[in-house]
Amino acid sequence: MITEAGTQQPDLLNECEPVMEEIFTRCNENAPNFGVRLECFKESLQKTARKYILNSTEEVSAAELSDFLRQIQAEDLFLALACANGSERAWWEFDQQHRSYLERVARHLASTDIDAQEVVDTVYVELYGTRVVDGARVSKFSTYSGRGSLRGWLRTVIWHSLVDLHRASHDEVSLDEMTENVGEGFAHASFAEAPQGGEAEMIEQISKQRYKKATVSAIETAFANLDTHEKLLLLYYHVENLKLREIARMVESQSSPLRDWFQRKSPTREKNPESRIHESTIMRWLEKSYTKVLQLFRTELRAKHELREDEIEICMELATQDLAGRNLYQNLTTT
Repeated sequence: MITEAGTQQPDLLNECEPVMEEIFTRCNENAPNFGVRLECFKESLQKTARKYILNSTEEVSAAELSDFLRQIQAEDLFLALACANGSERAWWEFDQQHRSYLERVARHLASTDIDAQEVVDTVYVELYGTRVVDGARVSKFSTYSGRGSLRGWLRTVIWHSLVDLHRASHDEVSLDEMTENVGEGFAHASFAEAPQGGEAEMIEQISKQRYKKATVSAIETAFANLDTHEKLLLLYYHVENLKLREIARMVESQSSPLRDWFQRKSPTREKNPESRIHESTIMRWLEKSYTKVLQLFRTELRAKHELREDEIEICMELATQDLAGRNLYQNLTTT
């Protein structure tokens, strides 16, 4: 049956649930450690079906829908969903299967080797997720439908990222955005004196002066209360301006102060210390560090400075400007 909007009745999807469960069972048997839930997998298949076959004006039979579902690149979709959900095992599998392909395509499409490396870094950031919506990290993997191969889809992602790389400018970012964006160029905010123009701007500036000291103090306290490995990650990334891949290679070094800590946090590395660390691991721990800074910053303003929520928001805004003529990370030390 067809509705007035031209879409198939949900009963058709329910009728094809056994097919979805059959596909899921096969994928789960091949990759039981990915942690993909049946409901999550079915939801993705249903979304694809609605978009590509059930939204037509022509009636579709259960047999046709079943054939459509069986043509989905299920193994690729299963891997993409696991990566989107943050599965460590899935990310290692993705890196092993597709990292070299990403690099080859990037080198082919980019004009220089530097551009190629930049776009690979950017793609990893997008795949891991640079936005938080309703408390959940949104991964680029969530847009993969399984209609074509994962590599074909990755090639398109690389091309779009290469174009965006030359358009994007990430000069300033708020602390809120720091928790949502874990990419190259993000969180390079500095504190600059806002130019004073008319009377209204002067009044606003005078009002904000009251919160300068609290803002700077709260940020310094937040950084001071980070663990050593968190400080090192932020120093490497924001002060020394190392790329994600460069930090990953440093962690693999025998002399790295982060090596032992990463091995304790990664069961895979405990079993195989020589295994490779990829960018998603670095992004994940940077994201946790940003979240911790934000929580400590807000707590300090609320507890020590006794600020209300609306006043805390003013401080959040001030934290993106150069209030004292210094970089946000200048006083971040590990001693």
